[in-house]
Amino acid sequence: MGNCWFRGNPSIYRVSSNAKSESPKIQSPGKEEEKEGSKLPSNPEEVEDLRRDTAANPLISFTFDELKIMTANFRQDYYLGGGGFGSVYKGFMTEDLREGLQPLQVAVKVHDGDNSYQGHREWLAEVIFLGQLSHPNLVKLIGYCCEEEHRVLIYEFMAQGSVEAKLFSRVLLPLPWSVRMKIAFGAAKGLAFLHEAEKPVIYRDFKTSNILLDEEYNAKLSDFGLAKDGPVGDKSHVSTRIMGTYGYAAPEYIMTGHLTAMSDVYSFGVVLLELLTGRKSLDKSRPVREQTLADWAFALLTQKKKVLNIVDPRLNGDYPVKAVHKAAMLAYHCLNRNPKARPLMRDIVDTLEPLQLPMEILSIGSS
Repeated sequence: MGNCWFRGNPSIYRVSSNAKSESPKIQSPGKEEEKEGSKLPSNPEEVEDLRRDTAANPLISFTFDELKIMTANFRQDYYLGGGGFGSVYKGFMTEDLREGLQPLQVAVKVHDGDNSYQGHREWLAEVIFLGQLSHPNLVKLIGYCCEEEHRVLIYEFMAQGSVEAKLFSRVLLPLPWSVRMKIAFGAAKGLAFLHEAEKPVIYRDFKTSNILLDEEYNAKLSDFGLAKDGPVGDKSHVSTRIMGTYGYAAPEYIMTGHLTAMSDVYSFGVVLLELLTGRKSLDKSRPVREQTLADWAFALLTQKKKVLNIVDPRLNGDYPVKAVHKAAMLAYHCLNRNPKARPLMRDIVDTLEPLQLPMEILSIGSS
């Protein structure tokens, strides 16, 4: 995996907006990433000063007392998940809280208060990126709290939680094939939007725990703490210290620290494999050769008979074979060791679109 270290204790993981992640993070050694010329904001006025040039979306600055009301003083039965960032709670915005607020259920993501530069920087990255970007496949940031030591983010509530929690649950019914392809399609559209934005964005931490689902299983990308502005001008990449998640991070990024949009495409290939196989990107409980999903499955993806043997057995064969072959080939291209040979996200969206057809139509001609 190259020169990478766990960030702190390897048993502590970052969290997405609605669910606990089980994927260990990676971080290269060295000094803090460049501070980009300014100190971090310490109050709402300073946050809005930073947002002024890019603030396409209005955000509400909440007080910490208001958040206590929204979460019933962070009541334990409102708790949704936790990790390296802190804790996430269900909350309720009402007109009683502040005049003009629309009643809405929300997710309240509370920084753990360690006051580290990196933690505050990731919090600010989410405020900046989600304050300027808007798309049906990105989670909506409603507001934030920047008061004394408190750093909190308030999102739209995603009723079905994370793809990770749904896909790998031992108690829930397995996600049907059609839902898996709907998730892949929605997440791909979110990444394509980021890559083709006026100022391109590289997501850098694409994984199942960061894809959230609404009531109808529409996928939305969350947790923009590691997102980076893409290269500009004649530059081909962004040089940055290595941060991401084991099992998802592109090999060339881990080895060189050169970050491109193709790094996200590799991670998308891993997630597509997870949807296809029902296996986690990294699973230490499996035999050594099968622990890293991408390494184990890659050679099988182009073999039409063998690939059916690695499809999630919980589907009980209830899937269109041709669609499986197309999804497997797409994953194969995304996982190419040569980043320049990987498809663009817009082409991935085009490939996945026909797989959204009803299963009966997709099954015609399957063998």
